[in-house]
Amino acid sequence: MELKGACIFGQSGGPTSVINASAYGVIKTALESPHITRVLGASHGIQGVLDDVLFDMSREDPRELALLLNTPSSALGSCRYKLKDAGTDDTDYRRILEIFKKYDVRYFFYNGGNDSMDTCNKISKYLLAQGYPCRVIGIPKTIDNDLFGTDHCPGYGSAAKYIATSCMEIYQDTHVYSTGTGTVAECMGRNAGWLTAAAALASPSGCGPDLIYLPETPFSVDKFIADAEALYRKNKNVFIAISEGIHDENGVFISEYAGQGAPADAFGHKQMGGAAAFLAAEIKQRLGAKTRAIEFSLLQRCAAHCASRTDIEEAFMLGCEAVRAATGGATDKMVALRRESGKAYRVSTELVELTVTANTENKFPAEWITDGGTGIAPEFFAYALPLIQGEPEVTLENGLPRFARLRKVRA
Repeated sequence: MELKGACIFGQSGGPTSVINASAYGVIKTALESPHITRVLGASHGIQGVLDDVLFDMSREDPRELALLLNTPSSALGSCRYKLKDAGTDDTDYRRILEIFKKYDVRYFFYNGGNDSMDTCNKISKYLLAQGYPCRVIGIPKTIDNDLFGTDHCPGYGSAAKYIATSCMEIYQDTHVYSTGTGTVAECMGRNAGWLTAAAALASPSGCGPDLIYLPETPFSVDKFIADAEALYRKNKNVFIAISEGIHDENGVFISEYAGQGAPADAFGHKQMGGAAAFLAAEIKQRLGAKTRAIEFSLLQRCAAHCASRTDIEEAFMLGCEAVRAATGGATDKMVALRRESGKAYRVSTELVELTVTANTENKFPAEWITDGGTGIAPEFFAYALPLIQGEPEVTLENGLPRFARLRKVRA
């Protein structure tokens, strides 16, 4: 059935280097679509819908919109707002429907990770129950690569490339002096170790970490010290990569060992960080080694200068495909990437049920974890290397990146 009306696009969750490439794909394709009468951008995701803070994307300079391809973070603003179940409290849902009716919104596109797909799913089911014709499509995004239903997530390839590159650079620095050092690098990844595993991509060049620890394997501080000591005594150096979400056999995060209670967001996720500092201090105390703790922190998700061209192109493609799918009649779906078989790397898009992908985590495969939980199997290299290929085509101004400057004209 042909459906004509306005669309709203929103961004949610943690930013990435390429989330705006998906935004550009949605906005550009929607502006060109005869089925979409108006393209609106939500300020700070679903909160912008609830607060009626929407931007008219047709008022933006097309040249500025094109710069979104290489602009990091969330250009429209993000949020971590959790919708309650409509059966428990439908206040937010009634407000969303009110806003949709006000602007004659018939298409809703939401770009994010696990929790964002949950939001997308809840809104879709509510609108269907209310009999309001509106097509809802989720667009995947997360550097953690833990979203179920897609071969990989836009954002992961660029973050993986940054981590592998940074590890190679750190390795060079830590081998400058004749005195020994113990270096612990902390990567993002609460429950899934995809990002930390990317540190292993530096290994074929001889510049990777000696030990890698993922949250899929219970972590023992004593075993960690024993592993580190064996290498330190042998090589006078040890370089270790850990996931921020490593935890002991009881599920206690190592970052909590220092006694600092971490705050939680609306979805109950505790703010991570500090595991590397704790473990570096343990190495120093027990081995008497000079140590450094390095947290990649926000750098791994906003380093557009080190983005993967493949990642950018796939993020843009999924944004475009979301609009095409919706105007073609699809709803209640997430657009996903499917890796085609064959020697050459190639992907296509497919639609996945939101109910299937919402709040389902895709963990790092256990069979890809080797060496007693400290190494990464060759199968991962075949999976990840195609995702980090190509360089961004960055526009420069005064020798620095020129990012998009949106006017953000209120609708």
